[in-house]
Amino acid sequence: MEMKAHKQANTKHAHLQGNLIIVGFGSVGQALLSLLFQNIEMRPEQIRIITADENGGEIARHFGVLFMHHSLTEENYLAVLEPWLDEGDFLLNLAVDVSSLALMGLCWRRGALYLDTCIEPWAGGYVDRSVSPSLRSNYALREQALTFAREKREGPTALLSHGANPGLASTFAKQALLNIAADTGMAVKKPANSCEWAQLAHRLNIKAIHIAERDTQVASQCKQPDEFVNTWSVDGFVGEGLQPSELGWGSHERHWPVDGAHHGFGCDAAIYLSRPGASTRVRSWTPLSGPYHGFLITHNESISIADHLTLRERGEVIYRPTVHYAYLPCDDAVLSVHELAGRNWQVQARKRILRDELVDGTDELGVLLMGHAKCAYWYGSRLSVREARRLAQFNSATSLQVVAGILAGMIWALQNPRSGVVEPEVIDHELVLEVARPYLGELVGVYSGWTPLQDRGWLFDEDIDRDDPWQFKNVRVT
Repeated sequence: MEMKAHKQANTKHAHLQGNLIIVGFGSVGQALLSLLFQNIEMRPEQIRIITADENGGEIARHFGVLFMHHSLTEENYLAVLEPWLDEGDFLLNLAVDVSSLALMGLCWRRGALYLDTCIEPWAGGYVDRSVSPSLRSNYALREQALTFAREKREGPTALLSHGANPGLASTFAKQALLNIAADTGMAVKKPANSCEWAQLAHRLNIKAIHIAERDTQVASQCKQPDEFVNTWSVDGFVGEGLQPSELGWGSHERHWPVDGAHHGFGCDAAIYLSRPGASTRVRSWTPLSGPYHGFLITHNESISIADHLTLRERGEVIYRPTVHYAYLPCDDAVLSVHELAGRNWQVQARKRILRDELVDGTDELGVLLMGHAKCAYWYGSRLSVREARRLAQFNSATSLQVVAGILAGMIWALQNPRSGVVEPEVIDHELVLEVARPYLGELVGVYSGWTPLQDRGWLFDEDIDRDDPWQFKNVRVT
């Protein structure tokens, strides 16, 4: 099943009454501006950009928005942001090393809306050796945010972690469940809450969900020694790559990883491995690339999807799929990660984000649902860099997929301004698809007979369980 992107509509989806404060203006922020004016009723003078990096000033001036070069820290963020933030304003957090919890709390006190693309700590939080790996995980950051949500049940909307993934990945998972149900003859109504989505996944026998992404974009200039190259934030990728590998832990799993550990607090929907995500490889599959080895990089959606698809009876878990990211970035980024590992995780001296020098390639980003009656089903976006440039200024395929998710999340928040703290799994996935679809290239659903056991053991004997190909034991590459 393939669906071409709809033509962009001139109709605005929402109206911004107050100001928009954008914290951080890297590749994603720069990519977002043109989409904002196309889809939201707003004026350039309503936007204020606060960023630690001087890059992007020319793009801000191109759109006529205020650009302020200022690093936010735990000591100064209140003094910098409070004068700009009032009821009805919107704070969009696109920064690294700026605490999501701190900014979310400030927005709640000031009556402002909030959205981020991941839950960030203050600088150094990802590599703080004074705390256990569990406490520098995405699991711990999410639990802190959910504690805040329980304490502040009412108030302005704060949408957590809504970019491409996390964000669109949760929408893709919902739509994939509905597609599989329809294609296997299962009559279902659209689920109304997380429990009903979990019941549907259970009925379909979904054992594992990979956020399966392969980026094949290539640039005119190859990676150089002592340089980290990526199609999105280098600091963001390195930060999450150095966190422990994390994954939602399925109820069907019978094999316990040697270096796996429970967190011992919170929802208990996920585990972590005592190793960086950038050193952990997993098998996965996408329609264009076929089988590949990806990095098991920690991501919030690996935990939140697993948590929201958990079923319990009398307090005991009876169903949960295994959920994790399986990321194969562009080839220059793969080389960068290998060099980073060889440097014992000390980041390279030079950093380069690819955009204008990209000459070809596609970002294939979706979810791979496995274990159901038709084996495996991948649903998601495949967007070429050339099409991304036709659709929006200052974009690569990667950045446009991210900002499509940001835009959809912002519009949902503007339409639902008093929803408190929410995650992508609980918002209207049909609205998200409607807003994001014009910027996603082809939305594709493809069935496959692939399993993680395909071609395993033909060269050397391996300790695998052929009775259940969906166990993490059969996926992991050591």
